Amino acid sequence: MDKREMICIVCPVGCRLTLYEDAHREKGYRVEGNQCRRGEDYGIKELVNPTRVLTTTVKITNVSLNRLPVRTDKPIPKGKIFECMDILHQVEVQGPIRMGDIIIENILHTGVNIIASRSME
Repeated sequence: MDKREMICIVCPVGCRLTLYEDAHREKGYRVEGNQCRRGEDYGIKELVNPTRVLTTTVKITNVSLNRLPVRTDKPIPKGKIFECMDILHQVEVQGPIRMGDIIIENILHTGVNIIASRSME
């Protein structure tokens, strides 16, 4: 890899990052274009192991609406999003549900829980 360019999304500034492989650096990459330390961390993490917070809905019964908004409580590896969605498409919970209730614990052995994003009585 000669270089990789990306835009940092950690804050509203949107720095244009350029990443270079550098064996002499502790993390193995040199980052240019960032205005803060968070941009460097974001760029390296996004290149090495990109993660995302997953938000979606699952089926719910015994309440007035038929879909419950849910999300991950921490970011999950980007490569596992479709596997998580396959599991969540099969989930059906029974109301009432409180915001923050764990719907699925440790999904795909990632250490990440799927939690309810709102209460439904």
